[in-house]
Amino acid sequence: MPDLNEKAAQNLSAIRAQKPLIHNITNYVVMNYTANALLAMGASPVMAHAQNEVEDMVAFAGALVLNIGTLTDDWIHSMIKAGKKASELQTPIILDPVGSGATPLRTDSAKKIIAESRISVIRGNASEILSLRQAESKTKGVDSIHSVDEAAKTATVLAKELDTTLAITGPVDLITDGDRVLRVKNGHPLMGYVTGTGCTATATIGAFLAVDDDPLSATATALAYFGLTGEVAGQHAGAPGSFMIQMIDALYTITPEALEAGCKIEASMDHS
Repeated sequence: MPDLNEKAAQNLSAIRAQKPLIHNITNYVVMNYTANALLAMGASPVMAHAQNEVEDMVAFAGALVLNIGTLTDDWIHSMIKAGKKASELQTPIILDPVGSGATPLRTDSAKKIIAESRISVIRGNASEILSLRQAESKTKGVDSIHSVDEAAKTATVLAKELDTTLAITGPVDLITDGDRVLRVKNGHPLMGYVTGTGCTATATIGAFLAVDDDPLSATATALAYFGLTGEVAGQHAGAPGSFMIQMIDALYTITPEALEAGCKIEASMDHS
């Protein structure tokens, strides 16, 4: 595996040079913040969810981000339509199964999107990821009640079954494609106090997927970058409101060199 700190710097440089269009079908709560975050890092966001344009829009995109946070039937159909078109075009897709396991609508929709599209990466907390395999996984809203370590072994099996890369985010992020396992230790405690932080991490992975053909390295380097923005923001902010703004600034100000120096990505030799 290449040096991932170096790869992270290369990926960030590529995003800023290429400004890839990232097509988001995401939730109402995070649209503005996600768009600002993508702009700040150097990507070009578009938020398009109408059924009669998603296929046209995704044809221009470097990646498709699907987020089920505020579902309606129309949005589910749009996601499936866009997902099928992106799969046909071999455009990478990242799915954020927000709250999967909490209600049948969320769980069934996530599974349907997975079944009908070629998903490159699925990012969620441990309980969301586990719900995609285990009907008995109970989630408490969108807060994880399973630890990342508990989910690790299941994740490697599930990644192989779904032929995808899974990212389970928490205090330590776990990324696996079923064979390789990486852990990312960047981040800051205040990230949990800003709504949409996870959704924005998903969109960040989308931007990195647009410039990196290996979903595992794209995901790990994206999460290291996003976690590092939390660390930098935490040096300037002591509470959630200012921290949220400082994160946008950090996405803009962190250089590829600073990212290479600050990445905390570790290869895991075990699947436990």
